[in-house]
Amino acid sequence: MFVGSYPLRLDEKGRLALPVRFREQVAEGMVIKKGQERCIYGLTMGRVAEQSAAIAAMAPADTAAARMRARLGFGSMVEVEPDKTGRITIPAGLREYAGLDRDVVVVGVDTRFEIWDSATWDAYVAEQEAAFADMESEGMPTLS
Repeated sequence: MFVGSYPLRLDEKGRLALPVRFREQVAEGMVIKKGQERCIYGLTMGRVAEQSAAIAAMAPADTAAARMRARLGFGSMVEVEPDKTGRITIPAGLREYAGLDRDVVVVGVDTRFEIWDSATWDAYVAEQEAAFADMESEGMPTLS
């Protein structure tokens, strides 16, 4: 499970040192890919296999929506291997997609983590904060 928010910096070569708590989970390999709301998703290879099986089990599989989901999801994936210091290199195309320049936030989201431009993340949180505070807990386990 990936949890927490970590403000970090990309270096001049587009490298990012993953949070220490995430490194063991991705030691066996991982991918990064385009995510929703212009962030980057980080997934373990096990999670990628689960998503592939889930997509294969969906019916009907040969629809325009299914093809688009597979093409944009799997087609944007890049296998990355953290170096000895836990850094990954984010390719220029993914950095451009997510608007990543220097200051980023890595956010744990259960079975994946997300990499956001810091200012974009702050704006997203500000926009969603009131709706989150007012959400009904119906159908969700309570945390208290």
